[in-house]
Amino acid sequence: MYGRWLRNSFIYLLILVAIVAIVFTVFSSGGKGTVDQSLKDFVDQVRAGDIKKVEVDGAKLTYKLEGSDVQYKTEIEGGTSVTKILQDEGIAIEQQPTIEIKKASAWGRIIPMFLQFLPVLFIVAILFFFLRQAQGSNNQALNFGKSRARMFSGNRPSVTFLDVAGVEEAKEELKEVVEFLKYPEKFAALGARIPKGVLLVGPPGTGKTLLAKAVAGEAGVPFFSISGSEFVEMFVGVGASRVRDLFEQAKRNSPCIIFIDEIDAVGRHRGAGLGGSHDEREQTLNQILVEMDGFDTNTNVIVVAATNRPDILDPALLRPGRFDRKVVLDSPDIKGRKAILEVHAKGKPLDTDVKLEALAKQTPGFSGADLANLVNEGAILAARRGKKKITMPELDEAVDRVIAGPERRSRVISKKEREIIAYHEAGHALVGYSLPNADPPYKISIVSRGMAGGFTRFLPEEDRHLYSRSQFQDMLAAIMGGLVAEEMVFGESTTGPQDDLDRATRLARQMVTQFGMSERLGPRTFGRKEELVFLGREISETRNYSEKVAEEIDEEVRQIIDKAYQTAKKLLTENRDKLNSIVVVLLEHETIEGEVLAAVLSGTGLPGASQPEDEKPATVKEPGDAGEAQKPVTPPKPGLAWEAQSRLDSAD
Repeated sequence: MYGRWLRNSFIYLLILVAIVAIVFTVFSSGGKGTVDQSLKDFVDQVRAGDIKKVEVDGAKLTYKLEGSDVQYKTEIEGGTSVTKILQDEGIAIEQQPTIEIKKASAWGRIIPMFLQFLPVLFIVAILFFFLRQAQGSNNQALNFGKSRARMFSGNRPSVTFLDVAGVEEAKEELKEVVEFLKYPEKFAALGARIPKGVLLVGPPGTGKTLLAKAVAGEAGVPFFSISGSEFVEMFVGVGASRVRDLFEQAKRNSPCIIFIDEIDAVGRHRGAGLGGSHDEREQTLNQILVEMDGFDTNTNVIVVAATNRPDILDPALLRPGRFDRKVVLDSPDIKGRKAILEVHAKGKPLDTDVKLEALAKQTPGFSGADLANLVNEGAILAARRGKKKITMPELDEAVDRVIAGPERRSRVISKKEREIIAYHEAGHALVGYSLPNADPPYKISIVSRGMAGGFTRFLPEEDRHLYSRSQFQDMLAAIMGGLVAEEMVFGESTTGPQDDLDRATRLARQMVTQFGMSERLGPRTFGRKEELVFLGREISETRNYSEKVAEEIDEEVRQIIDKAYQTAKKLLTENRDKLNSIVVVLLEHETIEGEVLAAVLSGTGLPGASQPEDEKPATVKEPGDAGEAQKPVTPPKPGLAWEAQSRLDSAD
C-alpha cells in the first residue's frame, strides 16, 4: 500500500514540477518592464551619460537608464569585455558606468539544460500516467507478472479447527499437514516425506475454504491465499509468470502453505474443448505442474487446493507427488449437522425451547453453508418480530425459507384454486403416509412460497445413502398422489402436477437405464454419457442399444409410472373420507405439521373448531401466524437420483 502511494505521489510531483518550470520559463524570458536593446544604442546611451550601472551575466548585459524604472537587455559576444568594447568606441574609462559581473552558479548552468529537456520529460510523464490508469488499480505498469496472492502470517489466527464442525475426517487429514510443518523431525525420523499437495473436494457450501482458513490459523506459518482465476489475465504469459512469482515468495518464506481456491479455473483437462485449447491457461497449468513436482523439490511448501469439479481436472495434476491427498467433504450427517448448528449458534441468544438436535433431524442434506444461513435467518426473523431471543418458531420458519423461499401471503388465490391445492397436497401426504417404504410426511402447507402454491414436506426417519426398488416405487406413488387426488375430486387435473410428472418420469427412467431395476430388461445400464470437459456439462448421450431396446425402455418407464399411479389411486379411493377430512383441516389452518399431522392422517384426532383456543396444539399454524415452519429437502448428491432425495413438492 505504501509503495503504491509513493509511486502515485512521484508521478503527480513530476507533473507539477513540469508545469511550474514551464510557467517560470515563460515569465522569466520576457516579463513586464524588460526591453531588448541593440549594442549601438547601448554605446550611445553610455556616451550620453544616461547609464550609471551595468550588470554582466555571461553574454547578457542588464541596465537601467537614469531616472527610469524600465530595464533594458543587450547581448554581446561571449568572452568579450564590456570595458574594451566601450574603449574601442572612443569612450574613456572615466566616462564608463560601473560594471558588476555576476558569477555563474551551478544552478545557473543546470536550469537552462533542464528547461531544454523539460518538454520531453513532460510528455513521458503523461504517457506513463495514462498507461498506469489503463491497467486498472490492481495492475501497476511493468508489474503484471507479480503474484496477487495475499500473505497471512498466522500469528493472529481468525479461524481455527474449533470453528469447523461436521467434517472430522477431513480435519484429521489436515491436522497431519499442520504437524508436518510444525514438527518435521517427527516424520523424518520414520522416513516420511512431507506431502506436496492436498486437494479439498466437495459440493458448494461444505466448508472447503473455511477448512483452509483453519489450517492457516493452526499452522502458525506463512499462508498464501489466491484464487485460480487470478492467475490468467489479458496479457500472454502473465499466468505462468505469476505462478513462478508465487512459488518464489513461498520458497523464501518456507515452510509455508499455498491455498488455491477454485483451482479448476486453471487446472482443467488440457487439450479439451471446442475449437482447440486455451494456450494461456495451459501454460499456467504447466507451470503449476513443474513448480509442484519438478527438478527443484527440496522445499517445505504445501499446496492446498479446493474445487467442486474434480472430474474436469487434468490427470497430471492429480497424480501422487503433486496432490498426494484428496480430502472429500460431503454433506454432513445428523451428528455433523448438530455440531455445525452448535458452532453457528455460539454467541447468539437462544431460547430454552430451542432443540438443535431436533433441528438437525429436520435438515437432511443441508450443507454447512445452508445451516449457517438457517441460523442467520432465524436471528433476522427474531429481530423482525421484536424478540430478545431466538425461539424455535423462528428457526422452523427459517428452514422453510431456506428450502422454498419466504411466504407469499399477499398472493391472490381464488377459493377454488385454494381447494385444488389443498387436495393436491393432501393426496401426496396421505399416499406417503399409507405406504411402508415411503418417507413419512412431516408438514403440509397451502401457503404460497417462492414459485410453489403449496408444498408437502417428507422427513426420512434416518439419513439415507442407498435406495431400494421398493422405496423408489413407493416414492413414485407418493409423487403421483397429487395428480390422482385432483382427478378424483375435480374430474380432471390442472397444471399443478407438472413438476411431479417431470420428477416421476426422470426417476423411472433412471431406475431402468442406470440402476438396473427393470424386471423386463434386467440388471443392465443403457446409454453412455459423454462429457466435454472444457464445457463441464453433459451435452450428449451415446446410445449403446438398439431401437427395439429403446422402445422397451420407454414401455418399461410407462409401466413403472402406471403402477405408481394405480397404487396412489387405490389408496386414495379407499381413504376418500380421510382425504376430505385432511382438506377440511388444511383449509382451516393452512399449515399442519408434526404430531398433529400424524393424528390427522391416522384419523385418531382431528383438531376441530370445537376445541378450545388455548388447548390447540402449538404445531398447528393459524392463518397469518408468522411463526411457522419446518423443513427439508435433501439436495442432490453425485451418483444418486436427486428425485429420490428431494421431498419438496410444488403446486402452482
